[in-house]
Amino acid sequence: MKITWLGQAGLLFETAGKKIIVDPYLSDSVEKVNPKNYRRVPVDESFLKIKPDVIVLTHDHLDHTDPETLEHYLGEGSSLTLIAPYNAWQTARKFGGSNNYVCLNRHSRFTVDGIEFYAVKAEHSDLMAVGIVINAEGKNYYVTGDTLYNDDIFADLPQDIEAIFLPVNGIGNNMNAYDAQKFAEKTGAKKAVPMHFGLFDELKGDIFKAENRVIPEIYKEIKL
Repeated sequence: MKITWLGQAGLLFETAGKKIIVDPYLSDSVEKVNPKNYRRVPVDESFLKIKPDVIVLTHDHLDHTDPETLEHYLGEGSSLTLIAPYNAWQTARKFGGSNNYVCLNRHSRFTVDGIEFYAVKAEHSDLMAVGIVINAEGKNYYVTGDTLYNDDIFADLPQDIEAIFLPVNGIGNNMNAYDAQKFAEKTGAKKAVPMHFGLFDELKGDIFKAENRVIPEIYKEIKL
């Protein structure tokens, strides 16, 4: 398993010859809506040339479901599986084509070539937002998506989590670094990877103090 951080909440999983992209934000479209949220790190356009097998979107906010990014993957000739909860699914499926658009809401599962995607609760301002547990190579990788700490989430989670990827910025209905640390500890995840920092702000990953943290670098492999 190779996992690369794409910035903000974006991740690239490479496993068993398959490429899975989660919440890619590889444009500057948010700045057009909110000028203070301009990119602090330029887009690495090499990631826009990837041909993913699966795209996962956790919710329908522009830095997670970004049409300017998705058009690179869902254009003419693409034939991939896109997995998203209802609101993001509605946005993404407008691209049409030969892609398989799967609406995956909380407690739903979908398997692609032996890789299982399981949607769990997220507590966010998009009320259809979910977290995603990806089971691959016999291990569970939990991407929380944007969420606050909510006690109801834990009942949805598997007991054995290899790594959790979670927001720490504390803005926009996301956990702050303190709550994220407590949340990660309660999941029992072996490794905890902070995200949602350093692209729209000046935050550093070391604000997240979990003992088992792995602080990612944008566009580089996350060494778990």
